[in-house]
Amino acid sequence: MQLASDAHPPRDACVQGRVSLLCMSFFHEVRSMARRLPALNALRSFEAAARHESFTRAAEELFVTQGAVSHQVKALEEELGIKLFNRERQRLVITESGREYLAVVRDALDRIALGTERLLQRQNSGVLTISTSPDFAAKWLVHRLGRFADAHPDIDLRVSATMHHVDFAREEVDLAVRHGEGNWAGLHVERLSAEQLFPVCSPKLTNGRHRLSRPADVLKFPLLHLDARKKDWSNWLEAAGLPDAEPPAGPVMNRASMLIDAAVDGQGIALARTTLAAWDLLNGRLVRPFAVSLRLSKTYWIVCPQATAMMPKIKRARDWLLATAADDARRLKTLGPQGGAAAEVEPDHAG
Repeated sequence: MQLASDAHPPRDACVQGRVSLLCMSFFHEVRSMARRLPALNALRSFEAAARHESFTRAAEELFVTQGAVSHQVKALEEELGIKLFNRERQRLVITESGREYLAVVRDALDRIALGTERLLQRQNSGVLTISTSPDFAAKWLVHRLGRFADAHPDIDLRVSATMHHVDFAREEVDLAVRHGEGNWAGLHVERLSAEQLFPVCSPKLTNGRHRLSRPADVLKFPLLHLDARKKDWSNWLEAAGLPDAEPPAGPVMNRASMLIDAAVDGQGIALARTTLAAWDLLNGRLVRPFAVSLRLSKTYWIVCPQATAMMPKIKRARDWLLATAADDARRLKTLGPQGGAAAEVEPDHAG
């Protein structure tokens, strides 16, 4: 009499047995499906030699020695167990088997070449999405989009203006321009420009009876204020030698781009950052009446994932941004403020 455990194995043991058999079957299929591929160099040597009917000319095309090509072809013949060429009176003649194999190899190499070219084209061109703040988009990037299109017609640029810091892992964004101190861990970071904060106004405010001729004259005009930086005017007046002056009231706005546009319109004098005011200054819509400025600790930075930083289209966009900002800096330097020697306060007064 057999014990029950001998006649009928426990359920768990049966399940484990079936799982083991399934796993063995799966791995057997995987092994049977594994590709048998000769070395790529051997295939390239064979294809070139067959096309030229010469090891020497194949070697010249592949930038290797004639002996290297001969060795690769011989190794391929040994691996396949098939003669691919006959050597007849210093002439290379492909065999019937070699001719059949050549059609397959040539088709495969052509497909690889085409796929590689398409991949490189996608990396070097196509859609490129840049994320920036609304202020940077409105006052810097938008005015220069035509120049980017002229320089890189194969890149379809998309601009996403948002206040939040893009999550490169979750959002379809290639590149971002951020304002801060540049300390974003895990990202490739490059400074776009250095910045100062200084008064700007419409050119018409520098003429007439109440024209701006010395720093104290700003007190005769409405001052435009940025909601998040209410102490900027007090700091600037102190740097200009007017520590006891009380900044006059004026419109308060929550966007730097609005502040600059109001100054362009002649509604008052604004304190503007170098980068955001650059286009209006260079095009004569704004002037900088005084050289007194506040040095800023924060500026604009180009950021992207480390893994994609050297992707051709992303590198081209980064290089263009840096070159354009550098050109702005050179032109602004020659333009200069209208009067007075430069004066700066430390970054902790104007972050």
